[in-house]
Amino acid sequence: MFDNLSDKLQDVFDNLGKKGRLTEADVDKALRQVRLALLEADVNYKVVKNFIARVKERAVGADVMHSLSPAQQVIKIVHEELVATLGEAEPLNLSGNPPHVIMLVGLQGSGKTTTAAKLAKRLRKQGQRPLLVAADTYRPAAVKQLEILGEQLEIPIHSEGVDPPPPEIVNRALRRARQEARTIVIIDTAGRLTIDEQMMDELVKIKTLSKPNEVLLVADAMTGQEAVRVATDFHKQVGLTGLILTKVDGDARGGAAISMRAVTGVPIKFIGVSEKLDGLEPFYPDRMASRILGMGDVLTMIEKAEEVMDKEDAVRMEKKLRKGEFDLDDFLKQMRQVRKMGPLSSLLGMIPGMGKMAKEIDHEATDKQLRHIEAIISSMTFAERHNPRIINASRKRRIAKGSGTSVQEVNELLSQFRQMQRLMKQLQSGKRGGLGGLFGGMGF
Repeated sequence: MFDNLSDKLQDVFDNLGKKGRLTEADVDKALRQVRLALLEADVNYKVVKNFIARVKERAVGADVMHSLSPAQQVIKIVHEELVATLGEAEPLNLSGNPPHVIMLVGLQGSGKTTTAAKLAKRLRKQGQRPLLVAADTYRPAAVKQLEILGEQLEIPIHSEGVDPPPPEIVNRALRRARQEARTIVIIDTAGRLTIDEQMMDELVKIKTLSKPNEVLLVADAMTGQEAVRVATDFHKQVGLTGLILTKVDGDARGGAAISMRAVTGVPIKFIGVSEKLDGLEPFYPDRMASRILGMGDVLTMIEKAEEVMDKEDAVRMEKKLRKGEFDLDDFLKQMRQVRKMGPLSSLLGMIPGMGKMAKEIDHEATDKQLRHIEAIISSMTFAERHNPRIINASRKRRIAKGSGTSVQEVNELLSQFRQMQRLMKQLQSGKRGGLGGLFGGMGF
């Protein structure tokens, strides 16, 4: 979402870094470019004006202008003020006696129903016992969609079709939650194409009845400043406690995310990073600011790795690597785990300094190559995976046929794997050049 903004800001800072000493004119020129980049990213103009004023006030101070690395000081200030604009990270409020009620509101098409299921899945992983409530009776497809998602996730749904009034459905759902000792109740309320009085009256009734811990607006990041206006209107009439931005992985300009906290005063609590049911992440302003400025996001990458990688497997793998016993079966397991973490370009973008490389990757070609590698290794026998040296010409033909690839692709994989094994031995022996080649060892 922030690719274009990130590129432009990095260009500004690269030019700033070429100067040994900064004058006030240098800072003014750089901040004009930053202002333009933010406005083009659809950031609210008042937010941009205040942001630039705060940065300039700090950036032209004596400590910055006379420091040994003034450009780095300016970048640091921009990062700190961007974090301040995005606000502090705020977790869900789950205080008090259960069941804790989370009420999701928003316009039709914002991804509210899917987000309800994503949130339920995330909370269940944290030890909660969620109940989803289908209270969007104006759109029959929403009720059916939530029922399907609940069945898929094996999370109970309270659904009464489209006939009863939503407040009555919510009232009975709360009674059921208490009877079944559910700790979380997530209410999927009705949306409209536009905000209307009837919808708001109904939401106020549901809020009064359910006394929610959280009232979260689900907003589509692709709608830009319209999402900020919607958030402002909902907050005035219903009283929001947080925001969830969906479709952050889309081709949005990113301005809504930067503007919403500053304009509404309501924190962004989650962002939807993919259409998959595990594609909901907590919103960390400092990490988002680092991503926008091309500084990477190592903490999120580590958390993603911890989610998909078993600690015992990781220890065993480390021992095998140290002994030089890493085989194709191990490589297949590791590749599958890495793929669960998300697209390779997304992971590279979280590594400081690798942002530009991530943008140069052909996503479709890389994904196709990984699928071919997985198919080839999956078509091998247990013995062949553990000892690729036994793979002769006839075995290669069988593997190629079984994986839907060519003998040439099988040969390339085996050749690249041998090269990677040699690089690993070099790393163990302390020879230089191994790590750089390791990333390209399998042809990426």
